[in-house]
Amino acid sequence: MQREYLTFAIAAQDYGVDILSVREIRGWTKETPLPNTAGGVRGVINLRGQVIPIFDLRIRLHAEATPPTANHVVIIVEARAGIYGLLVDAVSDIVSLDETDLQPVPDTVADAEHGFLTALATRGEHMVSLLDLDRLVEGRTVAALNAPGSDIETPLLDAA
Repeated sequence: MQREYLTFAIAAQDYGVDILSVREIRGWTKETPLPNTAGGVRGVINLRGQVIPIFDLRIRLHAEATPPTANHVVIIVEARAGIYGLLVDAVSDIVSLDETDLQPVPDTVADAEHGFLTALATRGEHMVSLLDLDRLVEGRTVAALNAPGSDIETPLLDAA
């Protein structure tokens, strides 16, 4: 059975997430920073009245952090942990993968990153690391930021 994945780049490495988890793809807009956040949380944006935490995947995946530019992209996803945004360098493609395209993650991968990866997809010489969105973020952090009546104030950055 084939499944579709949205692929994107972070520090010259390709990653992918299940397309069914993707709500929208948008250009970078400045986030509202939150104090004392960890785990790659850059801050939050107000998306049509909903507070959305933004995770910088460069930080979360232990790549060299760089300041976001107009070329960066935010992928809004929904998982069991809630709705959140993933800051990535660029969106690449939508690919259809069969189970035969998937390989297990080697045990030699660092434990921190190993927990985020579900499989490695091979397409010829090209390899894509598939991410587990639920393990990528701490659920209680996203749930708290998404909670109705949250006292976090954010400017209306993009009401579109």
